[in-house]
Amino acid sequence: MTGAFSPVPGFPDVRPRRLRQSAPVRSLARETDLLPRHLVLPMFVREGLSEPAPIGSMPGVVQHSLDSLRRAAVEAAEAGVTGVMLFGVPAVRDAIGSGADDEDGILNVATAALAAEVGDAVVVQTDLCLDEFTDHGHCGVLAADGSVDNDATLERYVAMALAQARAGSQLLGLSGMMDGQVAAVRHALDAEGFQDVLLLGYAAKYASAFYGPFREAVDSQLEGDRRTYQLDPGNRREGVREALLDEAEGADIVMVKPAMAFLDVLREVRDAVRVPVWAYQVSGEYAMIEAAAQNGWLDRERTILESLLSIRRAGADAVLTYWATEAARWIARG
Repeated sequence: MTGAFSPVPGFPDVRPRRLRQSAPVRSLARETDLLPRHLVLPMFVREGLSEPAPIGSMPGVVQHSLDSLRRAAVEAAEAGVTGVMLFGVPAVRDAIGSGADDEDGILNVATAALAAEVGDAVVVQTDLCLDEFTDHGHCGVLAADGSVDNDATLERYVAMALAQARAGSQLLGLSGMMDGQVAAVRHALDAEGFQDVLLLGYAAKYASAFYGPFREAVDSQLEGDRRTYQLDPGNRREGVREALLDEAEGADIVMVKPAMAFLDVLREVRDAVRVPVWAYQVSGEYAMIEAAAQNGWLDRERTILESLLSIRRAGADAVLTYWATEAARWIARG
């Protein structure tokens, strides 16, 4: 047989490969970009540290001292990362998480330090949840029967929100999954003159096994689980409903968490709401890719960037990822 295969004259009529023939053509045809400005770096700061402490389950991630936190935030800003999300790890915990709204508590001190250091270059963000600060590890105040008291918890969130805003946080990440948390915090901030502080509602936050390494990162005291307030992983419509509620209550941004295991929810939330939608590439996702890369089973850089691109493609306007600074440098390098 000679010549090209041609069952009919002109076959094939459609040649999609034209759009893949060279790097410049592929660039022009690309539907979804991944840029440094799409990335937010989660950071852990632990009270009493003089040097950063490695987190065993998350190779390359540390609990920061105040000094190393400042340095890492500067590096992130220089790489083009647009935001840093702070999690505080206190030395002392109690039943109501008193350290969360203490102006001398580790999270608020660290927030003020970063607001002064990089506040003009990145959006300084703070996690607004009690789990790091309670001696029982739950995200709220416990009732006498051991259940999480939704409305009593809202009072603690309001106090925490005001403390974080006074410390200089530009965006509060409401991650506790209490009913009414966005409205309660928004009303309190506005009443105190903090109308410009942004609220990120962790709207579709699932009760996921992918959070495992995070528990080590914040030295969680949790026994049991959070299934009475975080979403059932089998529920797609419920995630969309929660996002619509947060938007109606005044959230400036809504979140889907985890990211890669819930890309279907992310897509539906993006289609349902009019505010920006973010996603959190959580500790378990990070740990799995790092483990596979260390064993030589995949190309680390390509896999990380592909994972982030998949989250963007599903609809995320920004991604919280522990690779934010490193990925931003790779992207800038081209």
